[in-house]
Amino acid sequence: MSQQVLVRGTRTPIPPGRRRGRRMRTSGLWAHGMVAPSVLLVAVLLYLPFLWSLYLSFTNYDGSGSPKLAGLANYSQLLSDPVLATTLRNTGLWVVGTLVLPVGLGLLIALLTYNIKGGQWLRLPFLLPYALSGTATAVVWGFVLQDHGVLNSLLATLHLPGGSVSFLQQAPLNTIVMIFAQTWQSIGVNLLLFVIGLQSIPREPIEAARIDGARGWKMFSKIIWPLLRPLTAVVVGLALVAGLKTFDLVWIMTEGGPGRSSETLAVTMYRDAFVADNYGYGAAVAVLLTAMGLVVSLLYLRRQANPRNDVQLAGGGR
Repeated sequence: MSQQVLVRGTRTPIPPGRRRGRRMRTSGLWAHGMVAPSVLLVAVLLYLPFLWSLYLSFTNYDGSGSPKLAGLANYSQLLSDPVLATTLRNTGLWVVGTLVLPVGLGLLIALLTYNIKGGQWLRLPFLLPYALSGTATAVVWGFVLQDHGVLNSLLATLHLPGGSVSFLQQAPLNTIVMIFAQTWQSIGVNLLLFVIGLQSIPREPIEAARIDGARGWKMFSKIIWPLLRPLTAVVVGLALVAGLKTFDLVWIMTEGGPGRSSETLAVTMYRDAFVADNYGYGAAVAVLLTAMGLVVSLLYLRRQANPRNDVQLAGGGR
């Protein structure tokens, strides 16, 4: 009977499978360690303030002393507030406007200026306004749209209708003209994103469709638009969020007036929380705005993830 000899100082070989598992656990711990600071930063800057706002929405708090619990009083007041219908209407107008105008015009200009000589120079005038902040855009367009401002003077000089119209004093006209001002400032980023999307489309499907006789609208609807879908999902998602949280341009140009006729939910939140020092009510408006953004985003993402959309793309949009 042979005896197994153990040599002091030698190690039992580790099986390859166990060695691979140890490496995977080590790399997993390393990956979690690298991600942890970012997760902590997001939690501190995003989730904790939201939880604090959620708590304040159930209290009466004017910024001094300690918040006093008020139950659902703020939400009851919000739902019975006659201004809520106006702010919801205006917020809806902003969402639709930022979807149709900046996104639609950005796509149109990208298609018209793509793959033509000097196209980058034709796009430049639309890209420059994006360098301005929302505050600067509001100041510029406030000067243009104010009573007896640039637009009134120009229309009167050309003997066109609108020379005496108060663009910022009549609802919902004030909201509509501010949407056009926002379009002027934000069309550039959508244009740039769509140009990048067009540049990333493989040339083979387009050349094959061109050989088959596809031109104009047929080329766009059957080939280009389906291939742009991933980027379009991002652009539309950003536009939805931008429309829901519109604040700076409205506040600077009209402060939500006249008579709160141009307020959005974000303006209402700011007015009640930081102007009227009613932080509990302002927090309730913020929670409502967050819930709306979450619902809209989830519905949109669910639609984008619908497998039937992929089937339609595979079928060439039939």
